[in-house]
Amino acid sequence: MLFLRIALLIIPIAASAADQPQWGQAWTRNLTSNEKNLPSTFDPVIKKNVKWVIDLGTQTHSTPIVAGGRIFIGTNNSNPRDPRHVGDRGVMMCLDEKDGHLLWQLVVPKLEDDKYLDWPETGMSSEATIEGDRAYTVTNRGELVCLDVHGMANGNDGPYQDEGKHLALRGEPAMTPGPLDADIIWMLDMKEACGIWCHDGAHSSVLIHDDHLYVNTGTGVDNTHRLIRRPNAPSLIVVDKNTGRYLARENEKISPNIFHSTWSSPSLAEIDGIPTVFFCGGNGISYAFDLLEKNSPTGEVVPLTKRWSYHLDPEAPKTMVHRFTTNRQEGPSNIYGMPVIADGKLFIAGGGDVFWGKNQSWMKCVNPKNGREIWSYALGKHTLTSAAVKDGLVYATDSDGVVHCIDETTGKNVWTHEMNGTFWASPMVADGKIYLGTRKGNFCILAEGREKKVFTNLELKAPISATVTAANGVIYLATMKQLWALQQQ
Repeated sequence: MLFLRIALLIIPIAASAADQPQWGQAWTRNLTSNEKNLPSTFDPVIKKNVKWVIDLGTQTHSTPIVAGGRIFIGTNNSNPRDPRHVGDRGVMMCLDEKDGHLLWQLVVPKLEDDKYLDWPETGMSSEATIEGDRAYTVTNRGELVCLDVHGMANGNDGPYQDEGKHLALRGEPAMTPGPLDADIIWMLDMKEACGIWCHDGAHSSVLIHDDHLYVNTGTGVDNTHRLIRRPNAPSLIVVDKNTGRYLARENEKISPNIFHSTWSSPSLAEIDGIPTVFFCGGNGISYAFDLLEKNSPTGEVVPLTKRWSYHLDPEAPKTMVHRFTTNRQEGPSNIYGMPVIADGKLFIAGGGDVFWGKNQSWMKCVNPKNGREIWSYALGKHTLTSAAVKDGLVYATDSDGVVHCIDETTGKNVWTHEMNGTFWASPMVADGKIYLGTRKGNFCILAEGREKKVFTNLELKAPISATVTAANGVIYLATMKQLWALQQQ
């Protein structure tokens, strides 16, 4: 039995207790919530238990974030909210929590040189992380941005004043920012500053600790899926949250062996009194790093100190990995979901690759003190899941459309539930319920616990990629086309 003290630090995100200012619980990323009196059913036709519903774009992969009376969600521009912005764009919407109306939006033109740098119509897939009056996110162009949560309503703040130029397409004159446009405080273009190579679409949920941001960069393969154009690019960086200055990076030579791209966001917990950052690379290896204690006095980018590394798939190839592209029988593994810390254990899911890799994946339970595996549980062909851990049970999803309930201590199956369609979203557990949605639009609410029970099973009219969010007594369910606010009536 693992006896390991994990003392969580004071939550650094300034928000009311019922807000959800980042994806997952603060720092640990556990996909559970303490919200109560949440609906176990809803009817999209007669609007039973529906507070409101609004239209988004046509592709929404970003999990909604709720803080300070606002909702932040990424989508595309197929349903323009401002006639000045037409065509394919990435969009981060800031909505009013009361009724979902648009307060402002960050609109970002696509990277134009190669569709694999910024896949058409994908939109802005990253989540926002909110602290006070600042929102941090990664755009579809691989830019880390700090935004004023008030938008332009209180003027154009911050050192960054080129919003008009940023809104314009290449070769076109700068636009004049309007009242619905975002106010960028600062911006770090990770392509230029860090030398990353964008692939498909950035998916990054920024982690905040003190004055530092920990960010997965989204670096990956090129359009051939067989070449790493930026073999020295970092997968995890540290940035000053106040200035956007690039401070530190992992130096583990991850990039040459990224099988597809970098899509797993970091987590953090205090392990035996030592704050530790956990990160899963696109090479199928998970890492534990010490926090950045102090910035370099000379301004140089410094390496993070590694505590340990863990190979999720130790028998898989770790070099020359791209010779296995399109091989569904053998090859390296990738990790899409976040590392989750709960009850003195670290939970990591991965294996193969959803688009290019072998048909094999697992949920792993790891000792966060030393990176040693405690147990391994076989999932379906592929998985993008992050874990939800509650009352001795681990909940996970896979691309076969199966929900898994796993005993946290033994790693043995408790029950499974098959749904219609593959999962890109992770489970979210709150108020004795598990909320789940698939890429075929099947939405299900199950009972939390060792006895499987189905409360609701619906076929919605749009795929679901994003994880459900619970905040202030409301469930926020994003389909590809709409955002539903569900409340017990």
